[in-house]
Order: sequence, then C-alpha cells, then structure tokens
Amino acid sequence: MLSEDDIQYAAENTQVVLAPSHQIATFGATSFRFYLISELMDQVNEVRVRDGHIHAERPQIVTPDHYARLLLEGFGDRAQRYVEQLRERLRNVAVLRYGFQFRKTDVTEKTVRDSMDAVIERTKRQVETSGEPLSAIIQGVDDAWEVCLLKFTIDLIERSSGGNLGDFRKRGLL
Repeated sequence: MLSEDDIQYAAENTQVVLAPSHQIATFGATSFRFYLISELMDQVNEVRVRDGHIHAERPQIVTPDHYARLLLEGFGDRAQRYVEQLRERLRNVAVLRYGFQFRKTDVTEKTVRDSMDAVIERTKRQVETSGEPLSAIIQGVDDAWEVCLLKFTIDLIERSSGGNLGDFRKRGLL
C-alpha cells in the first residue's frame, strides 16, 4: 500500500518525455498508447518499460441542471430552493466530464538492462519512426507507476478540455 508521501513523490516525479500529438477527441472515443519507463529501485541499470493503452470515452457536457438533479437526491425543500438559486446563477456554466478506462490486461512490461536515458531514447526513436501520433512516453516511479499514469491522464484532460469546449461551442451545444 502506498503512503501519501509515496503518492506525492510519484506525482511530482512524473515526466512526459513525449506527449501525444493529438488531444482527446470531442465527438468520439480516443485510445492512447503509453510507454511508462521507470528505474527499478533495487537494481543498477535495470529499467522497466510498461506498454499499454488508455481509452478515453467521448467527453460529456454536464450542465447545472444535471448537477442539481444529482445534488438533490434525498434532500428536502430548503435544499431544493438553494439549488434553484445556484442553477439560476450558474445557468451558463457547463463542465466537461471525461471517462477513462484503464485495462491492466492491455499492459505488458519488460525489464531492460541499460541506462534510463538509453531506454528513453530508444523508445522515443521507435515511436517517432512508427508514426504513432496517439502515443506517449512517460518517465515515472516504478512502485507507483499507476499514480504516474493517472497524473498523465489528468494532464491530458487539462490539455484537451479547451479544444473540446471550443468544439462544443462551434456546434451550438454550449
């Protein structure tokens, strides 16, 4: 089990070496391939490369009306009036909801006996020559590699959200 310090350390030491050249698609699902590279803690020049996919579902618009329905479940009349006031004040606010699926069955891993820099460079050349625009190379912490992957997905959502909101606006959906 990871401690809070372990989680914080992993998040702070996650580095995207190569980001996908595309963002999360606005009107469809997107599948990203990742290579998560980490040094083994108890071995010198032992590097683990995890190769897998993250599947992002189509972003959904969540409006104040939707939030109000969620908030009011099991609450009385006073809460209903308060949420009505909130709904009126926030009627032009919408939030995007992203759904990710992470399947561990998609993940393969191999241990390579080489320096971290050499493994990263080799993986980078492989991705660039194979023309994989939806691939990412992430340098992370071995024991907490899933935290590193989650940090990457959150950053990807932040990077994509502006374009997704713009696409929804262009189509008159916001």
